[in-house]
Amino acid sequence: MSEIIERAQLDTLAPMQRIGTAFPRMPADVPRVAVVHEWLEAYAGSERVLEQLLVCFPQADVFAVVDFVPDEHRHFLQGRKVQTSFIQKLPLSRRIFRHYLSLMPLAIQQLDLGAYDLVLSSNHAVAKGVLTGPDQTHISYVHSPMRYAWDLQHQYLAQSGIDRGIRSAYARWLLTRLRQWDVCSSQGVDHFIANSTYIAGRINKTYRRHATVIHPPVDIDRFTPVHEKSDYFLLACRFVPYKRADIVVEAFARDRKHRLVVVGSGPDRARVHALARNAPNIEFKGIVPQDELVRLMQHARAFVFAAEEDFGIAMVEAQACGTPVIAFGRGGARDIVVPPEHPDPTGLLFSEQAPDAVALAVAEFDRLDGLITSQACRDNALRFSQPRFRSEIRGFVARALGISQLAPAAVHALPAVV
Repeated sequence: MSEIIERAQLDTLAPMQRIGTAFPRMPADVPRVAVVHEWLEAYAGSERVLEQLLVCFPQADVFAVVDFVPDEHRHFLQGRKVQTSFIQKLPLSRRIFRHYLSLMPLAIQQLDLGAYDLVLSSNHAVAKGVLTGPDQTHISYVHSPMRYAWDLQHQYLAQSGIDRGIRSAYARWLLTRLRQWDVCSSQGVDHFIANSTYIAGRINKTYRRHATVIHPPVDIDRFTPVHEKSDYFLLACRFVPYKRADIVVEAFARDRKHRLVVVGSGPDRARVHALARNAPNIEFKGIVPQDELVRLMQHARAFVFAAEEDFGIAMVEAQACGTPVIAFGRGGARDIVVPPEHPDPTGLLFSEQAPDAVALAVAEFDRLDGLITSQACRDNALRFSQPRFRSEIRGFVARALGISQLAPAAVHALPAVV
């Protein structure tokens, strides 16, 4: 049996003709749509993309490996029942479903999507691996290829404490098999969409496929710009290694001329606090309510962002508040922040994840006083709005299906998020 499961995980199976089954044809501009998500656990970044895909295609059915979203947070599914894989019913899956990663390629391939004209997968792990036939169109919106299986494998193994020993050997073997399956399953995708230019590059590197960039939707209307700023810079993130809160705190602890307000917590909390060295210009607020975070964003001189992110929604939210962004110049930041050498700049990019680079960027920001305006930041943020996302997605799907336009979506107001 283990040999059968292994083969099902790794083989890219040729889609089989559905024999003896007939489905009524829909009008070309009203395709039958399936939306495939990885797993549903909380309402986070990729779920906001799923939410807007369902607004675009209100007739769509939803599939996922597992669905454990609490009843009080299911508003974004708009009343839909999610069809899940066999992993949903495995022992302890609610708590440890990620431990079943080795079974997920098999699980995703067991979802029967033969009744649909259009399959949209929202992918950062296995969702793009669903099986589709020659008369179906599969479009995959990629948040990122599997980072832990590709270029960040060594970093993830080290951070997980399994870079040596028998567990490490098993993990490396498993990730090798996942990479093989990941490449094979990419051949079943007709069109790739990337959430940033950075991810489009990773798709090209990993799968040797072109991807069209459609930035993820940001609820710009939740943020009101404030033009009169206070005298502090803002850092808001989880305290985990890749967010690099350490270099920002260390930069401000060395040069105490500027005030830094820090929001967040996480596994690296003690280390980040220690790097502040009790500097009087650094204030730690811990985790704050959402409305308080928005207020801090609105009044900050600038939002400091040191991570190399696939996209980086927090940077867009800060600019929607009319606040400039000082960011590490790799990843999604290059799509979001307009540097000073361009018209209507909205922030600065620094070239190295180091305290000295952050300090130099803050000093340069001081010299640019008045050049970066709150209105330019707000206008730039509008490029990432939800209506823009829906328009670009529907236009892309229409072109992929070879029709002039899709029938208008029956868009209803979503329930308020409490």
